[in-house]
Amino acid sequence: MMHGLEKSDSAVVAVKPANKAGLPAAEWVEPRAETKGNADQPRTRRTQSRGSVSLGLERVRQAARHRKRQAFTALLHHVTIDALRDAFLALRRRAAPGVDGVTWADYESGLEHHLQDLHNRVHRGAYRALPVRRRFIPKPDGRLRPLGIAALEDKIVQRAVVTVLNAIYEEDFLGFSYGFRPGRGQHDALDALCVAIKGKRVNWILDADIKGFFDAVDHQWLLRFVRHRVGDERIVRLVSKWLKAGVMEDGNWSASDQGTPQGAVISPLLANVYLHYVFDLWARQWRQREARGDMIVVRYADDLVVGFEHEADARRFWDAMRERFEQFSLELHGQKTRLLEFGRYAIERRQRTGQGKPQTFNFLGFTFICGRSRRGAFLLRRHTRRDRMRASLHEVKTQLRDRRSDSIAAQGRWLRSVVTGYFAYHAVPTNAQAIGAYRHHVLDLWRRSLRRRSQKDRTTWARMDRLAAEWLPPPHVLHPWPEDRLIVKTRGRSRMP
Repeated sequence: MMHGLEKSDSAVVAVKPANKAGLPAAEWVEPRAETKGNADQPRTRRTQSRGSVSLGLERVRQAARHRKRQAFTALLHHVTIDALRDAFLALRRRAAPGVDGVTWADYESGLEHHLQDLHNRVHRGAYRALPVRRRFIPKPDGRLRPLGIAALEDKIVQRAVVTVLNAIYEEDFLGFSYGFRPGRGQHDALDALCVAIKGKRVNWILDADIKGFFDAVDHQWLLRFVRHRVGDERIVRLVSKWLKAGVMEDGNWSASDQGTPQGAVISPLLANVYLHYVFDLWARQWRQREARGDMIVVRYADDLVVGFEHEADARRFWDAMRERFEQFSLELHGQKTRLLEFGRYAIERRQRTGQGKPQTFNFLGFTFICGRSRRGAFLLRRHTRRDRMRASLHEVKTQLRDRRSDSIAAQGRWLRSVVTGYFAYHAVPTNAQAIGAYRHHVLDLWRRSLRRRSQKDRTTWARMDRLAAEWLPPPHVLHPWPEDRLIVKTRGRSRMP
C-alpha cells in the first residue's frame, strides 16, 4: 500500500506546479530548478565514501519531496569526514579567527587528524560549541552593525549540517523565498519582483521591515519548527548548542536566549526555517483564502515586499501580518514599514487627484520607481540607492588615503577591481546613469588623491581621462532585462498566466 502511494505521489510532484493557478508572477517565476549544492546534481567523487554520501543525501531529498510531513530520524551519519573536509575547504582562507584563535592555515596543518578528532567528538556527543566573537562594522546610515565571528570548528560542523538540512528544506521552502538559498541570489529576487509588478495587476506595495529580526528569533519556537522535519535529536542538540553558545565581547561572555548567532554559517538557514513557518506558509494561505484580487510576494531573508491589486486587501494583510508576527516574538518596524500606491496606473491616478509622482521603495540596494519609456509606456525603473552609493564612495576615499604612496599602477588595479565589482551588481537596465555617475565620482576621488601627493602636482582631467581609459571599466549595462533572464533561467517553464 505504501509503495503504491509513493509511486502515485512521485507522479504528482515530478514537476513543481505553481502554488495556485492564476497567482501572481512572483510565484510563477520561481520554480525550484536545479540548485547549486543539491544532492541530485553531478559531483566530483574522489572516494567511495563521498559517492555514498551524495547518494544518501539524494535519498533524503527524494523522501523530503514525497513525504512532506515526515520527520527524518537518522541524519547525523551524513556528517562524514568527507563532508567535514568539503566544509573546511569551502571556508574563506583569510577569515578572521574566532574566540579559539585558530586560523584556516593553522587547521590545515594536520588537517586529517583534526577532522578525524572533530568527527569523533560530533558523533560521540562530546563536541562543544564555542561563543561567537562579536565585533561591530559601520552601516551606511552611520550606525554600527554587530557581526559575529564563529570558531573555525563551529563553522566546519555548521556548514556540513547545512548541506544535510538543505536536502530537506529545499523541497519545502516556497518559490517566493530567495535569501541565502543554493542557486538563488539577490538578482533572482529582483527579477521576480520586476516581472510580477509589470505582469500582474499590482496597484499597491507593502514595503515591510521586521525590526531586528536576527536578534528577535525565539529559540523555543525555532526548535519546534526544526523538529517538524528533523527527528534526529542529535542534529537538534547541535542546533541548540549553537543557539546557546553565547557571545564573547571584550573578554566578557553573555548568554543569548533569543536570536540567531550573527555571522554563523547556520544562521541564514535557521532564519529561513523560522520565516517559512511564521510568514511564508501563512502568507500563501492568506492569499488563497482572503485576497480578493491579485497578490504577489517576494522575500529575501527578512526583506519583504508584498504587492496587491486592491488597497483594502493590502490593509487587511498588514493588520493580520502584524498580529501574526506578535505571536512569534517578531515586530514590524513602525517607521520603515509602509503602504504606497505603485504600479502601472499609479502615475495617471495620482495626477488626476493632484498627489504628484508615485512614491518609491527600496529593495536589495535599489530604489524602485514608476517611470515611462520614450514612447510613453509604463517602465519600472531601478536606480542604485543614493545612500549605498555614498557609502561605497566614502570607503573608496578612505582607502585611497591609505594607498596614497602606492604607484599609480597599483592604485589603478585596485580601483578597477572596486568598480568592476560595483558594476557586477548595479549595472542593470534603467540604471546606466547611476553607474556612470559612480565611475565619474571614483575618478574624481582618484584625481584629488593624486593631487595631494605633491603641492606642485597639476593632475589635469585630460590625464585622468587617459588613466580612466587604461584602468577603469566603461559604464555598460551588464545584466539583461528581468523578463529575458527569467525565461533563460527557468527554461521557459514559468509562463505568465
